Amino acid sequence: MVSMKDIAAACGVSVATVSKALNDHKDIGGETKEKVRRAAKALGYYPNASARALKTRRTYNLGVLYKEESGSGLTHGYFSGVLESFRNTAENAGYDITFLSNSKKRKDRMSYLEHTLYRGMDGVLIAVADHSDAEVSELLASDLPVVTIDYVYNGRISVMSDNIAGMESLLSYIYAQGHRKIAYIYGEDSMVTTNRLSAYYRFHEKKGLAVREEYLRRGKYRDSHTAGILTSRLLELEQPPTCIVYADDFSAIGGMNAIKDRGLRIPQDISIGGYDGITMASQLEPQLATYRQDTGRIGGIAAEKLISLIENPKATSICQYLVNGELIEGGSVAKMA
Repeated sequence: MVSMKDIAAACGVSVATVSKALNDHKDIGGETKEKVRRAAKALGYYPNASARALKTRRTYNLGVLYKEESGSGLTHGYFSGVLESFRNTAENAGYDITFLSNSKKRKDRMSYLEHTLYRGMDGVLIAVADHSDAEVSELLASDLPVVTIDYVYNGRISVMSDNIAGMESLLSYIYAQGHRKIAYIYGEDSMVTTNRLSAYYRFHEKKGLAVREEYLRRGKYRDSHTAGILTSRLLELEQPPTCIVYADDFSAIGGMNAIKDRGLRIPQDISIGGYDGITMASQLEPQLATYRQDTGRIGGIAAEKLISLIENPKATSICQYLVNGELIEGGSVAKMA
């Protein structure tokens, strides 16, 4: 096994200089650092993770809690984008990521917090979880550095897509197209749902429009089947909406299928809007009007703030970071005569 002593001999420097060069110390010149790094690579040197952990008191391993109930797994358009950005940012900073598990099928089952401690994780990103779960609460209440996505918890950093601004942007576009009868099929109870619903009510109040409660239907995120059923019920109303907004683009696809099954055209007979801005939405015919969330910034900020909590906790502010997205007008919302 190649050691620092071998690298020092190859470069004609001391072992201490090699150590400082590999750890990017400021008192070592750039030319020397580059020489040492080239030699280390050529000799096949890899730092011992256990020794590094003892010296730095860190394992450079971040936990990710992603317990997604819809069955989409890592194919979920929104969260896959967030996690990919989180992973890239973390890896560029020298960190690995490990997904947390508390599977009841395992004989050696541990709680989320037990798992993090067992693996020696430096911090955890809570991307998707049931925040009413006692094990999630235990993790949030621990001393471990934690950052949450789309959920605000007292004393923790949260990174959120600005769902209020996003919903207002989408509704403003639909309103500008002349629509006044706007239905909304929303998802399960969550902070995201609450914020979007409040934006829906506030928008109607601001425009002097009465909210028709029959236009509000509770569905499920990423459930095209339920979205299709609820779309049919909205279209059967005595005064059906002229535009239907869905909780996400995947649900909007279920709505589109239900509309087409009834022999109706989009947007000539009924307009629709989605949310998330997944790649598939741009490939539909007509292209879906939607609000694209900036998953790259959300995941990147989450990684940066979690690493900052680990490496410089006293100088890291505990606050909420809101990330704006982008309205995609598409072609699924008709201009009313």
